[in-house]
Amino acid sequence: MNIFNQQYEKVKEARGVLFDFFESIPVADYTKEVVHFGMGSIRNTQAHIINCYLHWIANFALQRALPYLQSEKVSSIDQMKIEFKNIDQYMDEFIKTYGDDVNSPIIHVLDKKGEVSSTPLILFTHVITHEFHHKGQMVSMGRILGNPPPDTDLLRV
Repeated sequence: MNIFNQQYEKVKEARGVLFDFFESIPVADYTKEVVHFGMGSIRNTQAHIINCYLHWIANFALQRALPYLQSEKVSSIDQMKIEFKNIDQYMDEFIKTYGDDVNSPIIHVLDKKGEVSSTPLILFTHVITHEFHHKGQMVSMGRILGNPPPDTDLLRV
């Protein structure tokens, strides 16, 4: 198992703890708008995370032309879990495709930027750190809404 596989398994474990937390809070709090958070709600933030994976992993690196997730079309936590399972499949394909050559350039044309070059290592690092950045925001939103979160860090002691 390469390092990308190992690292992504840890990301999924932390995401699972977060989903367990979301299932324990009132359903209305999952979609409730929280002032001063860029995406507005926990659900919207998760959709934003998915869209980052879609953009950089599926559409850029794997050269798909997939539509982005519209958060308002996700009506439940179970539905969001399915959306993340789809992302897991793209991550598996990405790792199989690029996991042995993490520094080879991936070049793709983006509509608004023109030709863009990156590497598997940079793309992988970007999407997982992006998810963890927003994980912190979602935990904060839960706390603001009166739902004390569990420890969601990779090191849960």
